[in-house]
Amino acid sequence: MSTTIAVIGALDTKGEEFAFVRREIERRGHQALVIDSGVISEPGFEPDISAGEVAEAGGTGLAELRAQGDRGTAIGVMAAGGAAIVGRLHAEGRIDGVLSMGGSAGTAVGTAAMRALPVGVPKVMVSTVASGDTSGYVDTKDVVMVPSIVDVAGVNRISARIYANAVGAVVGMAETAAPEIEDKPLIAASMFGNTTPAVERCRERLDALGYEVLVFHATGTGGRTMEDVIAGGFASGVLDVTTTEWADELVGGVMGAGPNRLEAAAAQGVPQVIAPGCLDMVNFQAPATIPDKFEGRRFHYWNPNVSLMRTDPAENAELGRILAEKANGSSAPTAIFLPLKGLSLLGAPGEEFHWPEADQALFDAIKRHVRDDIPVYELDHAVNDEAFADAVTDKLLEYLG
Repeated sequence: MSTTIAVIGALDTKGEEFAFVRREIERRGHQALVIDSGVISEPGFEPDISAGEVAEAGGTGLAELRAQGDRGTAIGVMAAGGAAIVGRLHAEGRIDGVLSMGGSAGTAVGTAAMRALPVGVPKVMVSTVASGDTSGYVDTKDVVMVPSIVDVAGVNRISARIYANAVGAVVGMAETAAPEIEDKPLIAASMFGNTTPAVERCRERLDALGYEVLVFHATGTGGRTMEDVIAGGFASGVLDVTTTEWADELVGGVMGAGPNRLEAAAAQGVPQVIAPGCLDMVNFQAPATIPDKFEGRRFHYWNPNVSLMRTDPAENAELGRILAEKANGSSAPTAIFLPLKGLSLLGAPGEEFHWPEADQALFDAIKRHVRDDIPVYELDHAVNDEAFADAVTDKLLEYLG
């Protein structure tokens, strides 16, 4: 089966490397559609889509970018233009995958194009920064980052092998048909280590009733990915019982999911059940990384790289307002469940984060700010009690009919 792979990169400075990749794709019997994102000078060979077209798609003419001479601006424009063009090519059925190579700038441009594509479309990025923190490049998409080992500067005995492997990877992905999976109604659910017993109980019940449950780990990226899946129209219902990312977003932890968390279900009109799971904690990394301003707060060291800080009553009151206002945007059936005996494993009676006054500030704020027609159920259980898990599952099933 012949496939077409979009190859995007700066042909002015990396012409030799991208010419090699194009030959490798064609040697395997496939087509390469080359997109030039170079700004500095003319390309090393003729692309299928010129840098001028990419710049125009990004909102600025190529001549203007060259006259400005601002590297940061140029990268931003070419990233936006590349994303627009690659997204359009895929929508038109003209490409089956994307391959790119580069340093930090080339990686920013290449992965921006990749993130414009749906999950499942092959995306391979050979990068000098692939061994560091790649979250900004990958975000919520299935981008495969391949360390370049040596700089993307010419073709040598090491880089040739790396580039060829990358071609083999993206072509192999494009040739691989997805296995047949039974089409079931999909439920999106949020989970954390501290709400695992509850979500596992919910998932088992929903699975037994013929639903497919996608569980997203509430680590920031997980919450954003869940929002993307819901916004994409895939979810029939949402069981958002681990809303902890808002604690990090508000207080300054490392696992915030951004200001749009808890909005996709409301915008899509998808039935949802919400609980304030793990809003009693903010996530930091190793103890040495915790900002000095939090000295004296209550901490639990989950593992050497995860430090959890207990939210206080003032923070919980604000979190309650946010949770209620996000729920208020929904036009579909929505309910909020409050676990009166603890928001997490650590927040249950007798555990380190058990703080009834702080929890009550959260509960009171939710009830004060939520719309009158959105029911709030106060259960005399901790979030991980089976009775609580069954109650939120029953309500979602009721909404799903």
